Amino acid sequence: MEGVSSAETGLSETEARRRLESDGPNEPAPGGRTAFLSRYAPLLTNPLVLLLVVASGVSAALGQIVQAGLVFAMVTFSVVLNAVQMRRSEKVTDALRRGVAPTAVVLRDGAFVERPRAGLVRGDVIRLAAGDLVPADARLLASRDLHVQQAALTGESLPVEKDVAPAGDPRGDVFLGTSVASGTATALVTATGPRTAFGAIAQRLARRPPETEFERGTRHFGLLVMRTVVFLVLFVFLVSAALHRDPLQSLLFAVALAVGLTPEFLPMITTVTLGQGARRMARKHVVVKTLGAIQNLGSIDVLLCDKTGTLTSGALAVSASLDARGAPSERPLALARLNAAHETGVTNPLDAALLAAGSGDAATWVKRDEVPFDFERRRVTIVLERGGERLLIVKGAPEGVLRCCTMCEGPDGAPRPLTPEAEEAAAGAARAAGARGERVLAVASRAAGERSAWRAEDERDLVLAGYVTFRDPPHPDAKGALAALRRDGVEVKLVSGDEALVVRHVAGEVGLGGAGGLLGDEIDGMTDGALGHVAERVSVFARVSPVQKHRILLALKARGHVVGFLGDGINDAPSLHAADVGIAAPGAVDVARDAADVILLAHGLRVIHQGILSGRRAFANIVKYLLMGTSSNFGNMFSMAVASLFLPFLPMLPTQVLLNNFLYDLAQVTIPTDHVDPAFVLKPRRWDVRLVRDFMVTIGPISSIYDFLTFWVLLSVFHAGKDLFRTGWFVESLATQTLVIFVIRTAASPLKSRPSRALAATTLAVVAAGILLPYAPFARFLGFVPMPPAFLLFLAAATVTYLGLVELAKRRLFRRGLVR
Repeated sequence: MEGVSSAETGLSETEARRRLESDGPNEPAPGGRTAFLSRYAPLLTNPLVLLLVVASGVSAALGQIVQAGLVFAMVTFSVVLNAVQMRRSEKVTDALRRGVAPTAVVLRDGAFVERPRAGLVRGDVIRLAAGDLVPADARLLASRDLHVQQAALTGESLPVEKDVAPAGDPRGDVFLGTSVASGTATALVTATGPRTAFGAIAQRLARRPPETEFERGTRHFGLLVMRTVVFLVLFVFLVSAALHRDPLQSLLFAVALAVGLTPEFLPMITTVTLGQGARRMARKHVVVKTLGAIQNLGSIDVLLCDKTGTLTSGALAVSASLDARGAPSERPLALARLNAAHETGVTNPLDAALLAAGSGDAATWVKRDEVPFDFERRRVTIVLERGGERLLIVKGAPEGVLRCCTMCEGPDGAPRPLTPEAEEAAAGAARAAGARGERVLAVASRAAGERSAWRAEDERDLVLAGYVTFRDPPHPDAKGALAALRRDGVEVKLVSGDEALVVRHVAGEVGLGGAGGLLGDEIDGMTDGALGHVAERVSVFARVSPVQKHRILLALKARGHVVGFLGDGINDAPSLHAADVGIAAPGAVDVARDAADVILLAHGLRVIHQGILSGRRAFANIVKYLLMGTSSNFGNMFSMAVASLFLPFLPMLPTQVLLNNFLYDLAQVTIPTDHVDPAFVLKPRRWDVRLVRDFMVTIGPISSIYDFLTFWVLLSVFHAGKDLFRTGWFVESLATQTLVIFVIRTAASPLKSRPSRALAATTLAVVAAGILLPYAPFARFLGFVPMPPAFLLFLAAATVTYLGLVELAKRRLFRRGLVR
């Protein structure tokens, strides 16, 4: 601990701030300039953007200043708009993540307070309890039955016992990135951030997260578009060279054509759409830690969850206090309240319910020792003293407490031998309470002698006082929410470690079916393949361990399901991490919140249901942008390539192509605000690039047909020169490829499904701007000339009939299923 200084009262806030400024935040791999560049560099290093900038420079060098300036302006506008929209969404995500940032209990100015983990510094004294993530590397100052799960650092599958030890002995060290499985401790922080053992690994082994299904789909889509781009660019450039056209103009036209084909706004549209989804979900008490989790949430078709706080209200209340035979008795409740009042380990709803169950004489007792709760014993022991009397009180799971008892209290309160008959009667009383859907806590005690410390081995020869039972009624929305999830294609499966009787009773109350189900012992006898087959048909799993929950999850994923997992405990962390979407319940421990992708701030399945629907809506709006890019846009670019074969001039100037593309993209910026068809959110959605390709090759040719019709009308009817030809086609291509969003945005009739006001406004404004541009004072600088009024009549007729044909083709494609 050389170089680390602290006082018994901990650091002062002033000293902590000074050290924080000196050492930096306690983050294993802090962001900064590198993180900023990694986010925004792709916008500047896009090959097409670089090529356009180079071409603009060459054009300027050759004296074509106006054209060079226009090209550069179009590129700058696109990049800046993309960056601004992405940054807005990132700010939303950052704000949400700050709201669920991990915290630590630290000694400052003589008092233990809760502070963000990032604010810890060397020399801080921290307090640890079961369920906490260790917030920094630290040396133990005091501990009690401390076990730490450090598999993330060492690969050890079981928790490791830790205790105060001499410097250099690893038993006395705890590390950032590990978690407290049981016990309590105080420790002195010795290293933070990149200087921790975990920070060194994080910096050395930092890798991009595994590619999600949605990312894989969009990547495949991008490859499809890029192959098309390369082909058309080479084709146009070679044709222009063969026809002895201006090489610079031909190059600029080919590159501009490529920009028109490339969905360069896809990252921005995706980020903005998901960012807005994150805001909507936050208003409904669902916090997403990464934007990608929103779309994944919409793909879930199986949700694994526990019952407490999800299917039930989570508001436990004491329902009865019973002796060992199941008869009413106040003694078990009185002892349990004494135990809860002096417990300092894991905070849990059972203790809160006990303390709310009335007043007692806890203040007259002095606590002498505690054996904290752990997940193997499933009980907690408190040793108290009053007036020379010492009393050891144990409360916990009935089977764990019963095996430590040799006596039980009779109706008169006197201890009696716990004979096999009496033990069976006591176990029967616990089972009867469980069958009524109640949680059961066994309470036992014995006289305690004089000793300096107590251990788990001292939980023996106890006198069973009886049971305290708790009632957690079904959540008012549980039955309706389960039906709604089932209707929307999500199968909820109840996976609980509680007794089968309790689990089945709750399942029956909420409509999951209380009969049958699968027990943990039965799972152990199954292969993974057999478990996956059975798990698809079973909705209730009882008495399952965390390892068995993990097996159920992986077995369902292996059978092609997208699985969400809802958990809140330490042992849920592996399953939260392995699930397609890990969801941390309200009040989850730090370990669970850190492992999850989504964090709930309110109880109940209805909250999750709303989050799933938000994910589907976000995905729907992303699909709209992709369909736009693969339909009329592709058709218009294809038409330009074909037109370059027979026209004696370029069908559009490079600046006109870029301006057309910029206005088109500008109209789509508001797609994230659009309404989504109710039918789209009725089932989980997954990406299928092959069907998007089918959409492209079906709708694209329709667009090209109307382009060729426009060519004929311009050349044969209006005898257009190159300026009028370029103007007429600019307006027609912009109008058709922009207005088609009103058809593509819905699987229903566009006359019945209305777009959002923002989308309608931007789309109509862009079309109006395109029509008015040729009449603007600066039109000549852009190569535009006024259009004859008769052409505007043709434009209106062509646009209406084009949208009608696209509607017919769209209906056929949607019947085949755009997404599965």
